[in-house]
Amino acid sequence: MTHKWQRCFFSSSSKQWRIKQITKSNFSRILPQVKERIHGADFICVSSQKTGTFSAPWRRILPIDTPETAYCKSRDAAERFELLHFTVCPITFQGTKVIAYPYNFHLFPRDELNIGMPSYSFSCQTSYLTSMAQEGFDFNTCIYNGISYLSRVQESASKHQNGNCIPTTIPLTSSKPSFADAIFLEGTKSRVKHWRDACKDSSGSSDGALMKSLRKHILGSEVYGTRPCINIDVCTDNQVPLVAKMLNDVADDLVPLIIPHKNGTAKGIRVVLASSQEDRNLLMEEIQTLEEEQNKHFRGFREVIDAMSASCKPIVAYNCLTESAFIHSKFLAHLPSTMAEFMCSLRLVFPCILDVNHLMKSVRPLRKANNLHSALSYIKRQFFAPVEMETPYEVSEDIDVTHGHDVLRIAYVFAKLCSILKIFPSTGQLPIGYRSMMDFENAFYPCCVSIQEPLDAEPTIQIDKNKSKQVSTEDLIFLWGYENGISPDRLRKLLCDVHDAFHGGFQVRIIDDGCAVVGFEKSGSAERFLKDVESGEVESGALLDLIVGGLRVAGYNAYERVCKLGVWEGKLPNSLERALLGEPVASTAKTGMSEEHKSESMMLELSDL
Repeated sequence: MTHKWQRCFFSSSSKQWRIKQITKSNFSRILPQVKERIHGADFICVSSQKTGTFSAPWRRILPIDTPETAYCKSRDAAERFELLHFTVCPITFQGTKVIAYPYNFHLFPRDELNIGMPSYSFSCQTSYLTSMAQEGFDFNTCIYNGISYLSRVQESASKHQNGNCIPTTIPLTSSKPSFADAIFLEGTKSRVKHWRDACKDSSGSSDGALMKSLRKHILGSEVYGTRPCINIDVCTDNQVPLVAKMLNDVADDLVPLIIPHKNGTAKGIRVVLASSQEDRNLLMEEIQTLEEEQNKHFRGFREVIDAMSASCKPIVAYNCLTESAFIHSKFLAHLPSTMAEFMCSLRLVFPCILDVNHLMKSVRPLRKANNLHSALSYIKRQFFAPVEMETPYEVSEDIDVTHGHDVLRIAYVFAKLCSILKIFPSTGQLPIGYRSMMDFENAFYPCCVSIQEPLDAEPTIQIDKNKSKQVSTEDLIFLWGYENGISPDRLRKLLCDVHDAFHGGFQVRIIDDGCAVVGFEKSGSAERFLKDVESGEVESGALLDLIVGGLRVAGYNAYERVCKLGVWEGKLPNSLERALLGEPVASTAKTGMSEEHKSESMMLELSDL
């Protein structure tokens, strides 16, 4: 077959990029192709379209965030919002040419198994929905034809809730049964033998339908497919391996299947009678095929995530902390409570993750770039890094030019940065003058802490991303309650006259409406200022005027408490006030919708659709 190759160059004309669109209708057909591309790729680029990422400006990941507070914000966003698109793009390098195979998956967390998973509700930001609608997002396709999925933890729970029989993998125990279990096994063995003999005798008998029905009723015999079977109830999990061993001793034509209870324990054992050894082998193949189909139905889109994990190929993304938090929350398990636990859990699934944002910051002139567009614009003007990208897709009904372009932008910028930084995009022998990919893996910007690095060191942050000065969190304070609308320069001039702690140099940044963070260059200045304010011994001067006017001050520990406890008010000053008072997290913290931001966020109940 002759493919119509399409050369794609990163430009304003995105319509030249063809991206394969995957919905529930064509997912099963295209999944083998996706897995093949993933396992044959050098890298796998990913991006996603979410229903939102933050419910208030200060809840973005800011330069003042430590790895721990940044993770708390990403965890909150991942647990609150939902993925509607997930784009996977396996890429291979051929010199300066990049071959890309982008697949855009339309997702929706539909409870197809009627077990209450994956989700009953999620939050949406109206600005996100408006932007998606303007870009031609088809909400009908998403809701009615989006691919559902279950996380690994949800899949395990759903199998038990569904109550399906699964083939036994129980090791044959050699332990001696208790007196009660011995009596149980003896009665069960007698029952199974009698049932098996009756089934064997009846296969060649000429009894009428009435007699066969009566015999089946008396023996408690049922049918598994076309084969006779009988159910054995167990009282404890300890009886399961004992029964399996007993069945193995009785005959080799008995196949045990576990009947799971909804709480995950074994409810009983279903014994299926095979007519011969060949029939037993055929039965086991049928059960294995059935289990594989059932697993695919349970996993849904997570089949793609599992394929990415199994390939052990490097994952490339932009703003990896938030992206990885969403992947972990939706497809793996509940997010851990700390950054260290999250990193360890993530590395077990994806050993190598590359953050394009981190690579951008490795090029000094690109540290001020806020997005992929500005970064590439600068690269085009200042660097010679020839990259040609091709998407070898033939024209078909699955191809679209509208959705999923971000992943190609990520792939293109990543290839450019590899050229600029002289990163060798291979696991082979490193050429002279090139850097290893391992120098950049598993570091998430803006909290560039590698998975291999310890997190117990004293954290330092950057007040202003345009300045290289690093400040310890112990030298930070938060101010609020000052004059509304004041500029950072005016606030800085005002603070210079209120206390001698501000005489040693400091930085000021407005991070929310009516709230600023101040970073002192001289160690100990923040502690001295906080001590004087909290003592209440300020008797006169400009500082007293500000305090009387409503000025409030808190150290960085209050901000950490806000993030770790999830005190997510619409305004940062309100969250800081609650943290200082030691108030418990209320229901507004769970929904993340304060009165000020109900117009921006909303809860979407899936039962209403």
